[in-house]
Amino acid sequence: MSSVPAADATLRLLRHLSRTGPLPAASLAAALELPRSTTYHLLTVLAEHGFVVHLPEERRYGLGLAAFELGSAYSRQAPLARAARPVLARLVDQVGESAHLAVLHGRDVLYVVEERAVGRPVLVTDVGVRLPAHLTASGRAILADLPSAQVRALFPSREAFVDRTGVGPRRLSELRTILTAVRRDGWASEHGDVTPGFASVAVAMRDRTGHPVAGLAVTFAQGADPATFLRLMRGAATELARRV
Repeated sequence: MSSVPAADATLRLLRHLSRTGPLPAASLAAALELPRSTTYHLLTVLAEHGFVVHLPEERRYGLGLAAFELGSAYSRQAPLARAARPVLARLVDQVGESAHLAVLHGRDVLYVVEERAVGRPVLVTDVGVRLPAHLTASGRAILADLPSAQVRALFPSREAFVDRTGVGPRRLSELRTILTAVRRDGWASEHGDVTPGFASVAVAMRDRTGHPVAGLAVTFAQGADPATFLRLMRGAATELARRV
């Protein structure tokens, strides 16, 4: 028995939501064997700090932006970058194009590894750069693996859809159409959504539970055929998942 019951209950609640997706408060209370009043108090405090979000139409609670930021903060630590760098370096040698690894940070992706191909143009996707997740191939690869309720929580209104080049989704329905195609195809793409004249393809790197930890992407000049990249990219993502 924990000597700090409130902390124990809070962590168990967050862990349960991370495994199940959004749930009603009553279901959380039953699953965790907590009084309903305690569960509502915990959810209220967690919502105030952004760790959970209330979905009123569904009468459910799901993980909030602060939970995503906390999870991606772990992913941004040195172990992930150190494990990814040699894998991406080999991928770049094989495909002759620049590759990068990004993690979700709120509605953005944060680039944690960047491997540049010799002779290729400089890209905006440098280490530490943040870009809108809905515009990037790596972001779309990650978002496609998240529950739809969590994607809706990330993009609750049209104001959440920032624009860079005049290309890309501008409302949730358009983003959902893109993510449906990503799940069908097993990979994501963008064509000029981030930088005119350039395109990217990406695959998700998943942990042992199937949760998307990062997006692995290759960027190239528009017009090139990415089909030759995808088999190698999937192999790289599998190797990186094993390492991590």
